[in-house]
Amino acid sequence: MKTTELIKKIEAKPARSAWAKGVKDYAVMIIEKLEIKTITREDIANKILLNGAENWSQYSYGGCALVYDADIAETLCTPSELREVTRKDGTVRQNANSRENWLDVQARALFQANILINRCMA
Repeated sequence: MKTTELIKKIEAKPARSAWAKGVKDYAVMIIEKLEIKTITREDIANKILLNGAENWSQYSYGGCALVYDADIAETLCTPSELREVTRKDGTVRQNANSRENWLDVQARALFQANILINRCMA
């Protein structure tokens, strides 16, 4: 499938929440970063989407996606959630929640973006 067709399929998927919209954005970003014009199921099975990383956590921590906490928060949070995690000086809290920092949250979103890409390939 051509990457442009895949991006159109991803963008056509409904996303109501800020999280789902962020996952779609990550899916499009992953596809756009590929240096190939067509993608097959074999490419996905061979982990071409990971761009050399072992998993989505390594992809996130390795700087292959967004690197600043504020950018990640803006991509995945609603405006009210963003206000909640933003300090008075305008910076974002280091931890997104009690269990994860922002790079962990991004890794989770990237994993879901990978699932979305697989579903759109079918």
